[in-house]
Amino acid sequence: MSVTLTGQDRPELQKAIEEIVDSGFAGVQLRVNDERGEWVGSAGVRKLGERAKPPTNGRFRIGSTTKTFTATVVLQLVAEGKIRLDSPADGYLPRFGLDRRITVRMLLQHTSGLFNYTGEYYDDGTVAPGIPWQGQEYVDNQFHTYQPEELVRLALSKPARFEPGTDWSYSNTNYVLAKLLIEEVTGRSFAEEMQRLILQPLGLSGTVVPGASPEIPEPHAHGYYRYEHAGQWKVVDVTRFNVSWISAAGDMISTTEDLQTFFSALMSGKLLPDHLLAEMRTLHPKLGYGLGLFVEETDGGGTIFHHNGGFFGWAALMYSTPDGRKTLTASLTTGDAELDFAATADAFQKAHQRLVKEVFCGGKTEVAAAK
Repeated sequence: MSVTLTGQDRPELQKAIEEIVDSGFAGVQLRVNDERGEWVGSAGVRKLGERAKPPTNGRFRIGSTTKTFTATVVLQLVAEGKIRLDSPADGYLPRFGLDRRITVRMLLQHTSGLFNYTGEYYDDGTVAPGIPWQGQEYVDNQFHTYQPEELVRLALSKPARFEPGTDWSYSNTNYVLAKLLIEEVTGRSFAEEMQRLILQPLGLSGTVVPGASPEIPEPHAHGYYRYEHAGQWKVVDVTRFNVSWISAAGDMISTTEDLQTFFSALMSGKLLPDHLLAEMRTLHPKLGYGLGLFVEETDGGGTIFHHNGGFFGWAALMYSTPDGRKTLTASLTTGDAELDFAATADAFQKAHQRLVKEVFCGGKTEVAAAK
């Protein structure tokens, strides 16, 4: 049985999350499981204008951490013989007329070359817009429902970034196609398959596949989006939000406990056969990305797997050692701090590096991306 530790037991962790709040975040909740037991804590506020701290068992939007769940379901269906990893995705989804060179593996590893329907940022600084995802237009679409097919067809109307399999580029389009592939081969919804293969077996009662629902079950903190419009800065509560715009690339809701249970089970081999877990961990060299997860190597010679996520108002962290024995899961919510998009992204980068350093490097060494 895990021993639950208090802030007094791990003052360095409490200090770390309090400093993250001081850097501009509204709230943080953190869960660490390691050889010393389990530590759970929070800092900041649950809601602007109130004094209550975020609930340590709170639900939150996990953003692209969803991709690890989605990839795991696809690989579980590979294990069941319903999908072949190196078969053309077009064979399962012929209605889109996909390039026959694009395999299921390429979707999960972001090597398909498909345009990212949320917009592309090119090395020369140019931007190719996709659906509205920031500013007043994003807020105005707060309760708009997007159909997955609509998102895919928008992406396919744009030029591919590269020939399939020749490069790596993060594209949400890949994971919307993965959702549709899951539904095509099973005849059941993405949410039903997630429940059958992961949520029910692991008892993840705090995890939700929301579809087009804007709700987050209680308890939860609130997330906020600060943006400029017509020369004025505005702050809106984006807790209730229809996230069908991100679909299976980032729509799920979870808790730090459920993320810990899921990622520890995945890393320790409880969800996938050994050969498929090995496939998942086979990395593309460009950014150390496998099939739905990243890898980092610490300067001390350790290896950690992760997939963080986030969009306006919310961020999630999910880290584990390869054996699943040491994990870090967290939620960060943004508030009304005077941070633009770039500053928020920079603050998030520094925040998660601080936590990873404390948990996996003993607070003494930096974490470097795997080459």
